[in-house]
Amino acid sequence: SFVFFRFLLLLQRLELYKQPGKIALITGGNRGIGLRIVKKLVECEIEIILGVRNPIDSRKAVEKYLEHAGIQPASCKLHYEQLDIGNMKSVREFASKISTKFEKIHLLINNAGVMSVPFKLTDDGFESHMAINYYGHFLLTHLLLPQLKAAGTPDCKARVVNVSSCVHKIGEIDYNDINKLKNYYPADAYNQSKLAQVLFAKHLNLVFEEDGLPVLANSLHPGVVNTDLFEHSSTNYIPWVRALLFKSPEEGSRTVVYAAISPKLESRGGCYLSNCREVGAHRHWKNSVQCEKLFKLTCDKLGITNFFHKH
Repeated sequence: SFVFFRFLLLLQRLELYKQPGKIALITGGNRGIGLRIVKKLVECEIEIILGVRNPIDSRKAVEKYLEHAGIQPASCKLHYEQLDIGNMKSVREFASKISTKFEKIHLLINNAGVMSVPFKLTDDGFESHMAINYYGHFLLTHLLLPQLKAAGTPDCKARVVNVSSCVHKIGEIDYNDINKLKNYYPADAYNQSKLAQVLFAKHLNLVFEEDGLPVLANSLHPGVVNTDLFEHSSTNYIPWVRALLFKSPEEGSRTVVYAAISPKLESRGGCYLSNCREVGAHRHWKNSVQCEKLFKLTCDKLGITNFFHKH
């Protein structure tokens, strides 16, 4: 049955829709599934801003990948900007630069991430999984919300896409020790950050709906994808197991792109997706009190007093 499931994945087609005039911003679009997401968006004629640590190296990697896929980079509208998503000063500088260059952003794909890294506090004093996977993207979404609101229309809403993971379901937000100072287990820290992304998207979408904003937010599980995210995990020693059990980065990119462009989701925000369809999520996911609790705590941590830019 497992082999049959892998076979079904190979058969799964993702419809791409031409969307010239749209602008997407993706964090970490220079490797892994990010590269494949960029390729698919390029095929949709979408202009793309890549927030990456090293713009020069990233440009080389993306152009090499596109050329290998038979796409001329010169024909694509791609912008590379420096972003260290785990550093809040870098996020603010990046967002400031983007907001002066672009009046509208139609798609925000919060994709960059780390997994199972050794314990480290960032310059901001945040545990690194939470800083990179969650806080940085939370702040970026806040800062670019004016661009998203300007891009969305009632018929074609702007979209926020949080790339989470199925392991969020076994995650817990440890409000007493969110930095995991007492007991640090890399998997727990990762799971917590992935749950935070899911609860964040849910609360975001609730407020978008309540306020009638032309933006929607969804989160998703791309699949357990065979990428360099696993360089700190035990599976690194058995590459053939990874190849057999995990999705390819191409397969992993499908649900992300589906969340970004599928007409089926035009009025479907607040969803959690896997294999290009809606599925259930963590028990707190439908608990608006829990979602709002985390949201308010995060605003406090990041010094955000008016997340939705309300007048």
